[in-house]
Amino acid sequence: MEQKSVVTEEELKKRALSEAGISYSVCAMLPVLFSLLLSIVILALSGGREENWYADRDWYKYLCFLIPQCCFAFAAFLFFKRSRMRIRSAYRGCKWYFFPLAAVLQFGLTFSLSELNEYFVRFLELFGYVRQSSVLPSLGGWNLLPALIVIAVLPAVLEETIFRGIVTRQMNDNGWGVYASVLVCGALFSLFHHNPEQTIFQFFCGACFALVAIRSGSVFPTMLSHFLNNAVILALSAAYAPVYGEDFTMKQVLPAGGYVALCAVAAVALVAALGCLVFFGRRKEEKAFGVRYGKVFFLAASVGIALCAIEWGIALISGFVKLP
Repeated sequence: MEQKSVVTEEELKKRALSEAGISYSVCAMLPVLFSLLLSIVILALSGGREENWYADRDWYKYLCFLIPQCCFAFAAFLFFKRSRMRIRSAYRGCKWYFFPLAAVLQFGLTFSLSELNEYFVRFLELFGYVRQSSVLPSLGGWNLLPALIVIAVLPAVLEETIFRGIVTRQMNDNGWGVYASVLVCGALFSLFHHNPEQTIFQFFCGACFALVAIRSGSVFPTMLSHFLNNAVILALSAAYAPVYGEDFTMKQVLPAGGYVALCAVAAVALVAALGCLVFFGRRKEEKAFGVRYGKVFFLAASVGIALCAIEWGIALISGFVKLP
């Protein structure tokens, strides 16, 4: 009789981290492939129209947002199928107070770190960087509703499933320290979006979301944070972009005193929320740092990391180079 091979706990942990890394690589590769395919199809159907005639069309902008989300959904499906883990493992419940805590945290992130991010962009502009134009579709009137679904709801569910429900959870459940998981997840999240202008803000959002997910044991509060972030951006853009331009800031909208007060309150909210997450809800056995089986994860995620780094670099260079 053949003996069934026994899978050790160590092998299970390595497999889980490997599959999480593969998920990241899949999420990075598939949008590039589908975007290339989309470009080929559009080029074939152009029929003598002027170059980039489609760039300002809403249908094209929606496709640009939808393609990554479809890839996230496929990557999540692939992870649960290959790892044989239950979908419930990524969607556990949590205590109710993590939801208002996540909302307060996002308020602090949105209205305090936006100013820090603005200083970073101004620093790049000192060396000739030109801000990239907005890629948002039309937001006037009822157009805001489909934009909220595609740009706020879907990313909140699908991106959080990958980054916090799969990647962060597998890191933290398989021997990584809390803050090692938080920092790496923040870096991967920021790098994935390959947007130099939002690098600082997206890193802090990714790291804070990971901390919320670890402390609460659930992705549902981070889904709320992610939705609120995107929804607020869309709502503000719908209200003020027609008046102040696509690159408006809250400093233009509010009087000087009101803007300073908003930043101050947001900073206090951010510090208070982070204080609660850092000092409360800790487990006695948890580690702060330490990366166990890190080579396994990073090897599996290496293709995605390299691809995202290249795209980030191209985006940065294109801001300095004026293309014909």
